[in-house]
Amino acid sequence: MSVMPDIVPISELRQDATSVLKRTASTGNPVFVTQHGRAAAVIMSAAVYEKTQNELEILKMLLKGQQDIEAGVGRSMTEVMADADTLLAEA
Repeated sequence: MSVMPDIVPISELRQDATSVLKRTASTGNPVFVTQHGRAAAVIMSAAVYEKTQNELEILKMLLKGQQDIEAGVGRSMTEVMADADTLLAEA
């Protein structure tokens, strides 16, 4: 992402939405839409949105794993690695 955020007033978005969409698709950077001088929305390409959602899911899984470790729930790394070795040997 660039150092300076791409900020567009909602009036500009209304006038030239196609250009704003092309810009976010080509740069991969989000466009912040303002209304009455305040941030109102963020526009991002579908590809960036999908990547962000995938990363968020991974972070949620890591958090769940950390919570399980702290609660003493789950399996040891040795057990997990043994299962992984078995699966890889079968492939």
